[in-house]
Amino acid sequence: MIVVEPSSARFELNEQAVSTDEHLLERISIVESRLSRLTERLERTLDLLLRQVQNSYFDRSLVKTLIAVLSEDGFVEASKLEQLWNERCEKDALDQQQKSQRDELRSKILASPPSNNSKAFADLVGEGFLLLQDRQTAIGIDKLLRAAELADSNSALNLFIGEHFFRDGQTQIARTYLSRAHQASPDDVRVSLLLGLSCADDGDSEAAKELLANALERGGSCFAGHYGLGWVHMIENRWRKALSEFKRALEVRPSPEAHFALASLYYRLDRDELARRHLSKAIEMDSDYQEALQLLAVVYDRIGQHELAQEILTRAGKTRASGKRGKGRRREKPFDEVKPPSQGLINGADQRLSSAVREDALRAFPRSGSNGR
Repeated sequence: MIVVEPSSARFELNEQAVSTDEHLLERISIVESRLSRLTERLERTLDLLLRQVQNSYFDRSLVKTLIAVLSEDGFVEASKLEQLWNERCEKDALDQQQKSQRDELRSKILASPPSNNSKAFADLVGEGFLLLQDRQTAIGIDKLLRAAELADSNSALNLFIGEHFFRDGQTQIARTYLSRAHQASPDDVRVSLLLGLSCADDGDSEAAKELLANALERGGSCFAGHYGLGWVHMIENRWRKALSEFKRALEVRPSPEAHFALASLYYRLDRDELARRHLSKAIEMDSDYQEALQLLAVVYDRIGQHELAQEILTRAGKTRASGKRGKGRRREKPFDEVKPPSQGLINGADQRLSSAVREDALRAFPRSGSNGR
């Protein structure tokens, strides 16, 4: 077969091929040049990092040597210095983590602006978080409260404000904003837990039981949830249910506070031996637990072991006037003195137990609101 092709066509194709080859070679040369420069920069960066590591090693060796010399001369306590250093590192790490969480939360809040006044809303949120970062908490929260008035359905913002007031023990204000967050995100177990405890603190038993039971069912067990639910049953004189919830709270978080709560309920039920056991465990875990020491003294006094009661009171740094009570006389049950049912769950007389409940509730479930711990 003979293929006839114009000579001009053959000439144009050859010229185009040569041009393309030259263009590709130029591009390859440019890439090689850039890779070469990048390699040089990486080598210089690596050299700089190695020098920094070496300098850091020398500095650390020098500091350790100075600490060793000062410790030998008695000017520095090595263990105390190490403890302070670890605390400082943990504080810096916590501050960095909180800053990262605040930035993430701010972005989440700004992602749901109101239909009206969106610019004012963004300005208030930005100013509020900047003030919080500068530790001007009161002014920063005031800015966020004004932003919340512009976007009352912003779940993330309402939850943040509710958490703030819950942490400070202002449960009435916290309940307002947590209720808004719950209305916008009814499946958020974190909101259900905090709102349930706030309702219990305000005396709304029915709402508290429903919210706390829902949080425990969907999110899993936590000390604050079980204790709060048990506390609600206790003020309603449902002792068996209260005892069951307090036991589960102890299982979830074995702590002096959990033992003290269970011992207080046993004392209320006139089961002094069980109360004594749990109070002893609480004091064994924390020998400075004043409330547990005082209640243990009352337990010993009620069962007739007055010398042990006086010894415990002395250990607790308390004095008791002699002769005010006859031997064998039963005192009025002091559970009301330790944690009055008329007072709130979070704002009760036992500040240590209330603080433990708040702290556990705030870290029980993820901030994201997922149904898991």
